[in-house]
Formats: sequence, C-alpha cells, structure tokens
Amino acid sequence: MAADEESNAFIDKLALILINSQNKQLVARSTGKSVFYTPGGKREQAETDQQALIRECMEELSVNLLTSTKNRCTIEPYGTFQAQAFGKPEGTMVRMTCYRVCPREAELELEGLVKANAEIEELKWIDSSFDRDKLTITGITILDDLKKNNLID
Repeated sequence: MAADEESNAFIDKLALILINSQNKQLVARSTGKSVFYTPGGKREQAETDQQALIRECMEELSVNLLTSTKNRCTIEPYGTFQAQAFGKPEGTMVRMTCYRVCPREAELELEGLVKANAEIEELKWIDSSFDRDKLTITGITILDDLKKNNLID
C-alpha cells in the first residue's frame, strides 16, 4: 500500500462492470485468493480512469475494451461505492469508482472474449443469488446495486 493510502486509510480503485446476455455480472478471483471482486484496479501515475481501465482489462481479462468489439464503444460512469477494504486493517476503506461499456451491444460482444490472464485464477458470471461469503464487501455492494436497478437477475 502506498504511503498516502496508509495515512488516509483509504484505497482508491476503479472497476469495470460487465453484464452478459443472461444478466449476470463478471467477477474475478486472483490467484491464491478466496473471494471474487469486480475486475479493475488502481490508476498508475498520470493515467485517466479510461486509460487505467483499458490497461487493467488487458492485464486481467485479456481484452482491449476499445478495439475488441465490432460495435464502437465507450466507457461510461456507473457509480461510486465505498466499503471496508478486503484483507486490510479495520477502518481501511476502499472507494470503487465503477464504469460500464456502452452501448449494450458492445458489452455483449465482450462476453465471449474475456478470459483470465496471468494474475487471475478464475472468472465467473454471477447473479444476485451468488454466495456473498465469496465476494468482497465492495463486491456485495455493487451486486446489490445492480440487482436494485434490474441490471442483473
């Protein structure tokens, strides 16, 4: 954790919400970890949110968000969620700024293209009935919001 994150007890991350044709959300599990999270990560110095998401999706999901689909797509804001950071000391919070791929046709194209890359052991498409003990707290919050907005089953 960077020094500024420790002093603020706050971790700032980005995530990409992908929803497939069966109205399920994509989650990832890192190698050696027991819980799933919404794919994404931290910005590198001088990166925009879009640049960071494109890089993280290449690293984690093996796709370039802007060139992998036939339909021209954009990355649009979805929402920001805060919760206790998984595996961190009590009181360390994570702020997850989430985005979605638009239009829906481009998002659906990504369904068949994503595959786990080096640091990811498993990808899974989940709905609101997924075992919450297998999700980060932020992941649960995002899942509940997607269900509340009728974006997933």
